[in-house]
Amino acid sequence: MKNLLVLIALLIFSTAGFMRANSSEIMKDDKMNTQDGQLDIATFAGGCFWCTESDFEKLSGVVKAISGYTGGTKQNPSYKEVSAGTTGHVEAVQVYFDPSMVSYKELVDYFWRHIDPTDPGGQFVDRGRQYRSAVFYHNENQRQIAEKSKETLNRSGKFDKPVVTDILKLSAFYSAEKYHQDYYKKNPLRYKYYRYGSGRDQFLKKAWMDDMTKPKLNNQREYTRPDDEILKKKLTPLQYKVTRENGTESPFNNDYWDNKKMGIYVDVISDEPLFSSLDKFKSGTGWPSFTKPLEPENIVEKVDKSYFMTRTEVRSKNGDSHLGHLFNDGPKPTGLRYCINSASLRFISVKDLEKEGYGEYLKLFGEK
Repeated sequence: MKNLLVLIALLIFSTAGFMRANSSEIMKDDKMNTQDGQLDIATFAGGCFWCTESDFEKLSGVVKAISGYTGGTKQNPSYKEVSAGTTGHVEAVQVYFDPSMVSYKELVDYFWRHIDPTDPGGQFVDRGRQYRSAVFYHNENQRQIAEKSKETLNRSGKFDKPVVTDILKLSAFYSAEKYHQDYYKKNPLRYKYYRYGSGRDQFLKKAWMDDMTKPKLNNQREYTRPDDEILKKKLTPLQYKVTRENGTESPFNNDYWDNKKMGIYVDVISDEPLFSSLDKFKSGTGWPSFTKPLEPENIVEKVDKSYFMTRTEVRSKNGDSHLGHLFNDGPKPTGLRYCINSASLRFISVKDLEKEGYGEYLKLFGEK
């Protein structure tokens, strides 16, 4: 994928990686009804949709993001056609979000901090109008918010050049082929190699410095890690060994491997929410296993080359706790297995969520 990857495809991509399913048109309205309530929908084009999808799924309040194509003339375009620039489409992402947790304005502000809004010819290493940036509004309210946000950014003097990101009315949106969805999760090493080589993060760091992180939400809590001397007194020896010294507890002999209670799992050090019992499954490994995080933004992935293996280590963002490892052998819908040490977690049952300050998660379990 993309101009940079053409140069390295023979090294890192197998032929099987390019097997594709047909793309299909999906929702282009501004709302979606789900079992958990009503979600709003926003659509953004920020160059490589692998990156845009990954960035938005890390934002609290975003339920999911879908990579796809929009703005063109052909129905059901393929990636090959779009990337060749023959259909008029751009790579884009549809974002499904909970408006009670994050507003559309916050999404737009977040979007600016993850692209180069002054580039009319693409984004970073990916060149051509099929990779240009755009905000596709679903209704008049979204249009006004996006236009005002763009005007504010232009007046801020943040960039030496004018902001050229298009604000366009959404037409048909077609989901991209299956292998493009959640690419950053399915192929973390390849994704990280591409992203670093694209120059995206280097630009964002220079442009935004410490301000490039997500906008702070009104209901957002602060999670911190005490120093190690305090942790040695607070944690059990096993908890300290696992979280701070990258240890591993014994399988089938830990607190949560067979826990069937309903609730959430938080970091034992920082209390940041990490996983939900709704995503827990019986893996047969003897450790708690989850198909996805409760809050993706609280999970950090790192390459682990210990024990003569290359694995993906999982750590908590704020507590910097070693949690476990991520594998690609999990069940549907994600195909992922977050294999986590019980010693890194603290379980909070549904009945205690409100009392412990996690009342916003009650709706996940049909409460309130």
